Amino acid sequence: MDRDGAANDWERTKTAFVEATRWYQEVLAQVGDRWLDPGLGEWDVRALAGHTSRSLLTVETYLGQPADAVDVPSTVDYYAATRRIAAGPAVAQRGRDAGQALGEDPVAVVAQIASRVLPLVAGLGGTELLTTVAGGMRISNYLPTRVFELVVHTADLAVALGIPAEPPSGPAALALGLVSDLAIAGGHASTVLLATTGRGGLPTAFTLL
Repeated sequence: MDRDGAANDWERTKTAFVEATRWYQEVLAQVGDRWLDPGLGEWDVRALAGHTSRSLLTVETYLGQPADAVDVPSTVDYYAATRRIAAGPAVAQRGRDAGQALGEDPVAVVAQIASRVLPLVAGLGGTELLTTVAGGMRISNYLPTRVFELVVHTADLAVALGIPAEPPSGPAALALGLVSDLAIAGGHASTVLLATTGRGGLPTAFTLL
């Protein structure tokens, strides 16, 4: 991809990150007093909200840990590298801890986090190196994972609350594009294509992550 194309992709990713964050905040504002309701799996709504907030917090944390080299060259490679970590029990506990860290007013705390992280990302050029849990990455390859997580987990929150779960079109397009890339990389393109065109269902517990 030429420089102009890469720059345009980065601008779209930044815009999608902002829109996904705003959608997360909009859904969060509708929780009311339902923080202890079932959220996702073993998480209640508070823990699910806390886990989702990490999509913002990790950007802030990792940018504070500059990398010297690229260890993870693409967004798809990040998911391949973190697959084993994501399946471990520590993820569930981090979600619960993050939920507790949102305190007595999670909506206000997330607003504070967004007020720090969104301007931070707005000033980036896309080439900055940061140290993620998987190793060194360019922010232009890491940020799409945060948009994806925001979209998926905000949809989880909406489902848990029984409200519409349709994300904004920009973040949705980025998330679905990543789903396509993961399906191709994992050898599941045919399975996904057939299922999404009414030619059969997905296997039980099927996931691309």
